Amino acid sequence: MPMAQQLIDAVKAGKTDEVARLLDAHPELVTARGDNGTSAILLAVYHRQPAVAQLFVDRGAQLDIFEASALGRADRITALLQEDPSRVSAYAADGFYPIGLAAFFGHLEAAKTLIAAGADVRAAARNPFKVQSIHAATASGNLAVVRAVLEAGADANAQQQEGFRPVHEAATRGSRELAELLVSHGADPTLTNDAGKNSIDFAKEKGHTELVQWMEGLKRK
Repeated sequence: MPMAQQLIDAVKAGKTDEVARLLDAHPELVTARGDNGTSAILLAVYHRQPAVAQLFVDRGAQLDIFEASALGRADRITALLQEDPSRVSAYAADGFYPIGLAAFFGHLEAAKTLIAAGADVRAAARNPFKVQSIHAATASGNLAVVRAVLEAGADANAQQQEGFRPVHEAATRGSRELAELLVSHGADPTLTNDAGKNSIDFAKEKGHTELVQWMEGLKRK
């Protein structure tokens, strides 16, 4: 097996010791990428292995705009955007983009930094998921990040893959606080996904009775 692939496999599996050993023996692997061009650092973050990602940073990896956003490194984001402001609108090899990555991983300061630099909060991923920053933020469950992208102009009723909407995520989670925040910014719990299910349907499926009652009360107003 090629050394780079061995490293990528270890990253995905969260094998911290093996990753460290490979990086120490082969420093050039600090810039390793997977088959689709996604960096090893991003793969570590995607697989919820921040300690593995940090191994690359500790060995001198220079974070790009996507890695910095996914890791929440606001200072690095600022430096990169000072060098090239267009990076705020760049897309990674896998179709994701800085504000979406910062939002998905719940990094408020990173998200605010990107928004202040002109990030388009209505931009969609250039891949089948079609997620906008509001979908990423609601998936994180971080209310402060959700509020930040909404206040920056995100569409509370935006659709992603299969017509899934942010308020559908709130319903599935059973989070009235998240649902209320979305509704206060125009989200409509009666809107459906491509399969014809609305937020009340999702909440019922998960047994979130109190949330169902609240949403049904909105329909009667």
